[in-house]
Amino acid sequence: MALPTVSIVGRPNVGKSSLLNMLAGRRISIVEPTAGVTRDRIQALCDHEGVYFEVVDTGGYGIADQDNLGVQVEQQIGFAVEQASLVLFVVDARAGLLPLDRQVADWLRGCQRPVLLLANKVDAPNTATELGDFHRLGYGPPVPVSAMHRSGEEEIKEWIVAHLPAGDTAAPDDPVMKIALVGRRNAGKSTLINALAGQERVIVSEIAGTTRDAVDVRFEHHGRAYMAIDTAGLRKKSRIADDVEYYSFHRAELSIRRADVVLFLLDATQEVGAVDKKLGHYIAEQYKPCVLVVNKWDLAKDRASTEEFGEYLDQILPGIAYAPVAFVTANQGKNVQTVIDLASALFKQASTRVPTAQLNSVLDAVMSGPIPSAKRGPGSVKILYGTQAAVCPPTLILFVNDASRVSPGLERFLLGRLRDMLPFAEVPIRLVYRGRRGVRAAREAAERSGER
Repeated sequence: MALPTVSIVGRPNVGKSSLLNMLAGRRISIVEPTAGVTRDRIQALCDHEGVYFEVVDTGGYGIADQDNLGVQVEQQIGFAVEQASLVLFVVDARAGLLPLDRQVADWLRGCQRPVLLLANKVDAPNTATELGDFHRLGYGPPVPVSAMHRSGEEEIKEWIVAHLPAGDTAAPDDPVMKIALVGRRNAGKSTLINALAGQERVIVSEIAGTTRDAVDVRFEHHGRAYMAIDTAGLRKKSRIADDVEYYSFHRAELSIRRADVVLFLLDATQEVGAVDKKLGHYIAEQYKPCVLVVNKWDLAKDRASTEEFGEYLDQILPGIAYAPVAFVTANQGKNVQTVIDLASALFKQASTRVPTAQLNSVLDAVMSGPIPSAKRGPGSVKILYGTQAAVCPPTLILFVNDASRVSPGLERFLLGRLRDMLPFAEVPIRLVYRGRRGVRAAREAAERSGER
């Protein structure tokens, strides 16, 4: 059963995103003085004294959006209120009562949801005495709060808990895995996430840069809960125009680090560019399992076969050549569920632990044949022993006679052979080299843990 939701509504720039961050106890929504930063519904799990609920941040009602997305923003606000159990109506205590506040108040009356009126930005004691005009909105005396200074948080949460409908408010199960959707602008990330969620969860537009925040969307697949993270489309840092884009870029990087698996979206109608290459390098650098999702395949399949396009990606993105490729048409829902099955398979691979005996048998077989040269110096590199230290990513500690002489060519060779011979064919493997000292201790530790 889904948790009850509480939607935050108000005109632009009254502090709705700051309020969400305060209630969640962490920075989730981008907070900027620029009106209209939030467009999609940003959702966060909150609790108070063991009662759990979800709070939803929405875009500003009546926003004059610079990209003419005002209709879509208000549609998302409507979805949020329609699905909500309660509404937090936020006004700006500093600015006072404005005509747009009245419009929001009139609109909410038709939604038939319990509403708590919050006067935000009450940052000084005398501000609380200047709230009389807000009584005219018809929602009783406003609760003075300061999201910036975390003032009023307890009162808000107590009101929420007191007005929640009867139902399941226990802590929800953790998602099976978190999946980050990343890619450059207009690759189709939001379209894909809506296809996964089965609803218009985020705004889709031909205008590049529509998504700004990282948006967490819970969905189910084969009866299991997943978390998809939609991110802002990336472009060259030299072309990042303002602070909003700067924060969006870093939120996308954070989303990759948070994720168990990354869906790296590529536009089939465009050549892989510098931003794609940099993104691929970052995914590899973070050792994240990755599915290369080639979107808009219906527009490109007459120009290349899947095999030809896959070979092209291997050449242009060699650092993640091990990643499987999925060809989808997200706006038609074609092959979308296969992507989740692939992601689940990668997560399973990355979570696998290989017995020490099996690993050393594979290492013996690898080293028994010809191997690339080591760095300059006397003798060759010998692998004395290996053990798996961690999963997600699979981390193998290799004890060698001289760790300083492991060359990049030798490491590439080892990774290729290990992928062929171990159950890590399509995920990144981290290799850690140790010198001769410590081999005996490693063997004894493995024996004590029953791995051999």
